[in-house]
Amino acid sequence: MKTIGLIGGMSWESSAEYYKLLNQGMKARLGGHNNAISLMVTVNFAEIEHLQHEAQWDALAERMLRAAQQLAAGGAELIVLCTNTMHKVADAIERDVAVPFLHIADPTGDAIKRRKLARVGLLGTRFTMEQDFYRHRLTQRHGIDVVIPPPAQRDEVHRIIYEELCHGVILPRSKQTYIEVIDGLREQGAEGIILGCTEIMLLIGQADTALPVFDTTALHAQAAIDLALA
Repeated sequence: MKTIGLIGGMSWESSAEYYKLLNQGMKARLGGHNNAISLMVTVNFAEIEHLQHEAQWDALAERMLRAAQQLAAGGAELIVLCTNTMHKVADAIERDVAVPFLHIADPTGDAIKRRKLARVGLLGTRFTMEQDFYRHRLTQRHGIDVVIPPPAQRDEVHRIIYEELCHGVILPRSKQTYIEVIDGLREQGAEGIILGCTEIMLLIGQADTALPVFDTTALHAQAAIDLALA
């Protein structure tokens, strides 16, 4: 079993889910008292969130690269960045760290292709929904058409992530907002929904919509288990 290196803290709420999913998944695969062998470097999300909203992506790339280098030095044999948004700077890790890096969009794209879907709706932070780094990877590498909500809904999806979910606050009215956004994406032709922020799975799941839901946190964790056991 390879040692999984986790870059966490964005937010710690979703990083805790990663840790649980990895260990539950490894136990399910191997049985007995088995769990994942892992290391985690946890960054301070207050600093990360500030830099994100100031568009200081070079500084963020340096933070993520430093965390990945710490993991590699500690013996990690593969690296998992426990956030969708910070994959905007994933190239810095892939370029400068020799340890294999598991990009979150790839297991998501593979899962969508297994369902033979051509168009999906994307929920996430404004950065993930509006910028190219995530949508283009799904389109160019996986041939998937990605649609996003209109601007006002994007703002509300983003607000709920940062002001509620990252603090572990789960509100029924916010769940209803997300369900309405999903209904709008279905009207745009979405055949499935990507939960493209690792906190969204705390609020929305498959039981909340008839469309297939692709939980990036769970898919990323499962892919890490597969790679660790390969």
